Amino acid sequence: MPIKVIIADDHSLVVECLKPLLERTGDIAITGTAADGKKFLELARKKPADVYLLDIGMPGLNGIDAAARLLRSDKTAKIIFLSMYDDKPTVGKAMKTGAKGYLLKECAADEVIKAIRAVSRGGHYLSSALHGFMTETLQAGERGHMNPGDSSPLTSKEREIIQLVAEGLANKQIARELKISANTVHAHRNNIAHKLNIHKQADLVRYAIKEKIAKL
Repeated sequence: MPIKVIIADDHSLVVECLKPLLERTGDIAITGTAADGKKFLELARKKPADVYLLDIGMPGLNGIDAAARLLRSDKTAKIIFLSMYDDKPTVGKAMKTGAKGYLLKECAADEVIKAIRAVSRGGHYLSSALHGFMTETLQAGERGHMNPGDSSPLTSKEREIIQLVAEGLANKQIARELKISANTVHAHRNNIAHKLNIHKQADLVRYAIKEKIAKL
């Protein structure tokens, strides 16, 4: 049986390049693709895969928060992040969700294949460029399925609202997107401002980008 893989990345070129390369192996089958975190979660629930290949910087819901949500509902999910971010804090946050691997987008296709095979068998995999802090990063992931917000005062809903604010949505648009009232969005934004001591939207956007909740 081939290894069933779902790819989530908002860059269609990445998906279009990866899909034929992976399927050419004969033992990997791409069973679905998604361009944002919410569609990824819908797809993962409808058509569970053996391995999930997940970008971090996606619209609507970023990859780290999407991974945390999936792992809360399915602790056996095997996730590999495929990202351009190579800084230690971001890799650490990603692995703390309970993910099994982290690849840099600059890596060769052979390394992606190797990672998928290793993770499907129950192992871990980090890009060779990250081996300098491999042990510490993997131990962070093994300590349990932690939410990306565990080291911050924000709830997952507040992180989601911050991402949508950073993407330029107004309160009414956020309310429609999250299926909550505009008053609830306003209350969440007040809580966010109080917790972070950030009261200007421009500063909140900078915070979202710095924390990889949203991207430029």
